[in-house]
Amino acid sequence: MGIKLKKILFFFIFFTLVSFAQNKVTVSGKIIDKTTLEALPFVNIILKSEKDNVMITGVASNEEGRFKLTDILSGSYILELSYIGYKPKTLPLYVGNASAYLDIKNIEIEENIATLNTVIVTGTQSEVSKKLDKKTYTLADNVSQSGGSVLQAMQNLPSVTVQDGKIQLRGNDKVMVLIDGKQTALTGFGNQSGLDNLPASAIEKIEIINNPSAKFDANGNAGIINIIYKKNKNKGLNGKVGLTTGLGSLWERKQNLPTIRLQYTFTPKINPSIALNYKKNKTNLFLQSDYLYTQNLNKNEFVTRTYNDGTIINQQTKRNRDTHFTTTKVGLDYYINEANTLTVSGLFGTEKITDNGDEPFFNADFSNRMRLWQFLEDELKTTAMATALFTHQFKQPGHQYTTGLNYTFHREDEKYFFTNTLSTYTGYDSFKLLSDEKVFDFNFDYTKPLQFGKIETGIKYRKRNIPVNMQFFPGLNSPLDVNAGGWANYNENIPAIYGTYSFENKNYEAEIGLRVEYVNLQYDVNPDHNTYKSSGYNYTQPFPNLRFGYKLNDNSKLSIFYNRRVDRPNEVDIRIFPKYDDAEIIKVGNPSLRPQFTNTIELGHKYNWESGSIYNALYHKFANQTITRIASTVNSDPTIYAIFQNAGKSSNTGLETVISQKITNSYKLNINFNVYQNQINAFSVINLYPTINTFSAETQKIVSGNFKVNNNFSFKNNLSAQFTAIYYAPDIIPQGKIKQRFTVDLGLKKGIQKGKGEFFINASDLFNTLVIKKEIQGSNFNYTSSDYYETQVIKIGYSYKF
Repeated sequence: MGIKLKKILFFFIFFTLVSFAQNKVTVSGKIIDKTTLEALPFVNIILKSEKDNVMITGVASNEEGRFKLTDILSGSYILELSYIGYKPKTLPLYVGNASAYLDIKNIEIEENIATLNTVIVTGTQSEVSKKLDKKTYTLADNVSQSGGSVLQAMQNLPSVTVQDGKIQLRGNDKVMVLIDGKQTALTGFGNQSGLDNLPASAIEKIEIINNPSAKFDANGNAGIINIIYKKNKNKGLNGKVGLTTGLGSLWERKQNLPTIRLQYTFTPKINPSIALNYKKNKTNLFLQSDYLYTQNLNKNEFVTRTYNDGTIINQQTKRNRDTHFTTTKVGLDYYINEANTLTVSGLFGTEKITDNGDEPFFNADFSNRMRLWQFLEDELKTTAMATALFTHQFKQPGHQYTTGLNYTFHREDEKYFFTNTLSTYTGYDSFKLLSDEKVFDFNFDYTKPLQFGKIETGIKYRKRNIPVNMQFFPGLNSPLDVNAGGWANYNENIPAIYGTYSFENKNYEAEIGLRVEYVNLQYDVNPDHNTYKSSGYNYTQPFPNLRFGYKLNDNSKLSIFYNRRVDRPNEVDIRIFPKYDDAEIIKVGNPSLRPQFTNTIELGHKYNWESGSIYNALYHKFANQTITRIASTVNSDPTIYAIFQNAGKSSNTGLETVISQKITNSYKLNINFNVYQNQINAFSVINLYPTINTFSAETQKIVSGNFKVNNNFSFKNNLSAQFTAIYYAPDIIPQGKIKQRFTVDLGLKKGIQKGKGEFFINASDLFNTLVIKKEIQGSNFNYTSSDYYETQVIKIGYSYKF
């Protein structure tokens, strides 16, 4: 990175910024007699703003002298206490931001003469805008992407980009995705999966955690995305119903190569949803159910491969997809008493996918079709998850422990049927893959607020087993590698222990945490496999995190972060079976793949004012044993094999800035830009499949980034609008580059029926400009590709709350 760029980055770190939604704090304490030290019931407690002396809230102490003030924002307040026969007392109160709970301990009041000592009470709050380690976004505010999938909704959020159907944070796709704070098979136990089929209508909000604490699993060096389902706890019966429909692929962006079936156009979408909640006495029942049906042009990629011997092959990969996706979450909160709560819930999901694919191969001038590879994919994914969580709350608010059990079952039942047409014959091939994933999690977490912070500690144990069976059924002159089939068994055991301590006063805050994980992974391969053998690894590793914050003034804060994380290969990354949805660019896993360890250092600065805010983060990540997919050929065979490998060292250095400004009462502007340098150092690896070959690559690096502008409008009569523009700069990918691209989204939303109903209409990729273009360089070939997959979708929807 040049000296000029570095100066610009360091300049921005102190003079730019962001605004995020604030979480709330619960303030508690106990009122006692100063002389006798006995608890005083029914003392009146009033909280006022220090700035203008306006009352915020009030409460009376209970029979034990205890009180609790909920939903308090960070800031400076005045606490007023009054009690018959006692003199009034006033305390300055400062509410911090490192914990959701602030315990004042004992407050003494006396009967006769009031002695008002100055008391500064500091607390901590788990709040986005203060700690700078997390951002929270409510999907109801994302008007331009309402009614779509979670993946579509997330591409408008700061820090997030979408590339090849995967989420990236700050240019890195090693993201761990959670649902309600837990890993599930719906979104993957490794990194991420399934987000494009998870309806956004089921989701309340999304948390983006760039610097996770030791409490979280160590996986995912780019950070964590926590998807939080909707859940209401109002008394009685209440809920929400909705219906979204839409159309995509409104016209043909690029014409098919000759002799293949039509590509999907005017693809329908439909998403009905229902959320119900019933609360009475000690029970709270909840249900969230969604059905999402889509047709879409999942892929429409045109590739030109050029080999060193002069051979040129032109191909198109077109995939028409039908998807039926159903998710239902149901559960019960049982409030045993004031101290104990039991929550039992279940999540069930099915995903039915039907793909009709066409892949013609032509010579350089398209005068000769050398081959036509067509396939039908019939895939059914079934997920079931059961969770039991017990919480014990001590008398001090926030002082609690939770223990939980979580069991997940995920079945992947996949069938492919191929038609392989060449000039002299037509062959019919097929394969069947069956995978049953079973995951058991146990966790125990303990939290205790302190006067100047909190401590957290806990243990977690995970056992994961995935038996997989692949059967090939070859036809005439089959290109399938039938000797690469059979069975494989993935076993993973991970016990872990963690502890964190946080401290805060009015000017300083700090957090130190340590997670220690032991991982034992064994991948057994059937002895008849023609290439791979059984493999595995184990390690015990520490994963520390540090955070230090300094409050420059009431409106400005500086924070420094450090954490160490790991990316363990997921089962599909080491899966030994070749995948033939592309006949001549074949993806294969690698059982010898090892974890990638990453260290991150970040400097963040936040400044806010009455109508807006600015946030800057300067970050540097450096990794060992970088996991990447390597594309290579063997001898004179034009087939390309893409295999995961550990490529050595890599780094990601950049600056992220988010600016939020209220321009007028009806217009708010949010600007996000992220500039970073990605670098993969030179490396050499040995590929085993299909035969032993060596691949070497020189150092790759590029300065890249993205720029997003969200314009939010609020008009009269409950009408709101959002206009979003996103630009992605060119970036490096394994062995090549992805070119620049941009998109524009637009949405309108109107509240009706006295606020109970809501209607919206929106359009994603309004001008149909989002095309993925790549350049790949191999040892004896290169290829270019352009994917005109479906990006433009128009949706309308209606929802009603009751």
